Amino acid sequence: MVSIEPAWVAAAVLALAVFALVPHGTTIPASRVRGPRAGRWRWRWRPGRRRTVAEDRAAVLELCDLLAAELAAGRPPGSALASASERWAPLSAAVEASRLGADVPEALRRLASERPGASDLRWVAAAWQVAQDSGHGLAAALERTAAGLRVRRRTRRLVDSELASARATARLVAALPVAVLLMGSGAGSDPWSFLLTTPIGWLCLVLGIGLLALGLWWIERLADRAAAP
Repeated sequence: MVSIEPAWVAAAVLALAVFALVPHGTTIPASRVRGPRAGRWRWRWRPGRRRTVAEDRAAVLELCDLLAAELAAGRPPGSALASASERWAPLSAAVEASRLGADVPEALRRLASERPGASDLRWVAAAWQVAQDSGHGLAAALERTAAGLRVRRRTRRLVDSELASARATARLVAALPVAVLLMGSGAGSDPWSFLLTTPIGWLCLVLGIGLLALGLWWIERLADRAAAP
């Protein structure tokens, strides 16, 4: 029977704990949180959240272009919205508002506040509001809005590429304690006995994991604030 060293078992457990602490989600500012938890930051533990946000941002730019093209072709705003909602289902609330004669810009702003990836809809709502109040052509306003969104998209990509190194550093730092402990075991010392069999060792272990979690959370929060629109 193959014997398993307690040190390797402890290393595996610690590695799993570090992996669990590495951020896989993102934080959301309180301004985008509605309901009883408003006013606080919430941690979203969703592996695909950033991908969903990026997809929503791309969808908003696409529907802005589509709305401008549909309106330039002479279609009424309600029909243009309905056509755009076929590409992006969350827009159905604005379609319903248009059908009922309600405030379409307000429906767009509400959708922008509910979905972090759809925050650019605020600009679409502003263009719609200005065109509605002034009588200016909505198609031209949306074309200029789409051009502005492309500039913002390029800026976001630049910021995201810069933040990727910070996030990679956080993951590297999270793995270093396990690597150092394994190196210590390989060099002939026994750090695991100190960490797992003595009260001071347990205190150091708990304190170290807590500080590691706090550091990872803080780095992720700073990165998300820098990447916020």
